[in-house]
Amino acid sequence: MARRHYRAEEIIAKIREAEVLLGQRMKVPEVVRELGIHEV
Repeated sequence: MARRHYRAEEIIAKIREAEVLLGQRMKVPEVVRELGIHEV
């Protein structure tokens, strides 16, 4: 399976969205699932 290369803007947007979700007291596994990313 080929790896996808993300642009810096895409990464920053995901991090900001994750911060908002974590601020809403979601657990990390839930945030990962919501964003469609890997926990690693």
